[in-house]
Amino acid sequence: MLAKLLVAASLAASVAAHATFQELWINGVGQGSSCVRLPQSNSPVTSVTSDDIACNANPYPSNGICQVMPGDEVTVEMHQQPDDRSCANQAIGGNHYGPVIVYMAKVDDALTAVGSSANWFKVAEIGLPSNNPDYWGTELLLLLQDNCGHYTFKVPSDIAPGNYLIRAEVIALHVASTVGGAHTLERQVGGNGSANPPTVHFPGAYSATDPGILINIYQPLSTYTIPGPTPYATTSPAVATTPYPTTATWNTALQPSTVPTAVPTPGTPGIGKA
Repeated sequence: MLAKLLVAASLAASVAAHATFQELWINGVGQGSSCVRLPQSNSPVTSVTSDDIACNANPYPSNGICQVMPGDEVTVEMHQQPDDRSCANQAIGGNHYGPVIVYMAKVDDALTAVGSSANWFKVAEIGLPSNNPDYWGTELLLLLQDNCGHYTFKVPSDIAPGNYLIRAEVIALHVASTVGGAHTLERQVGGNGSANPPTVHFPGAYSATDPGILINIYQPLSTYTIPGPTPYATTSPAVATTPYPTTATWNTALQPSTVPTAVPTPGTPGIGKA
């Protein structure tokens, strides 16, 4: 039985320019923006009590639904400007340090589901993987040109079939309280799992005074508490006291320059995993 998965990805602010998650990959196969409810602007969502924190402000409808299976690797792709996939440009500019977080939500209809009414469970996160020196999830996965704005996570292998949303976000801590809102991508997921993890709501999952949001990152840090619940079926990297590896995870030579808007045909070859 196939389950439909709708993916919501957040936008993040920059001092000089803003950035959003705009494209998606499944097991190395580019989906472009074919399953994405793109935001109407790249302005950040700064209030944790706004409905816009769930799936951004009035996003455009997507062109279709893409297919994934439980256990698949899904990659979200961030850039500062629409349709600019050049790895020569930083995916998110400025000193935008903070965590990268991904949620999923089971819904009745992935095409029409309202993110602020959905029940979300966290499936991936990376915050401060090293404090010697301080190194953030955004630096590892978004700021580095070598990774070209890509962040890869794994869909839980035991989730129940059905329609889903996926919500990816960056929380920019340089202003101590700027939270990325989300935009949406549609996905169709196969499998016969039965898990229904504990959930939270957006708004509601975060408070402006959470220690992972209201924080001074320009001081020595020994720990960092990522906002939200504990991830389901995975763990967050512990804070290391040694330099964190910065090996690129994306082959920038194979990065597309165009953005597909039609859902790929099943069996379309990919370029390899991020």
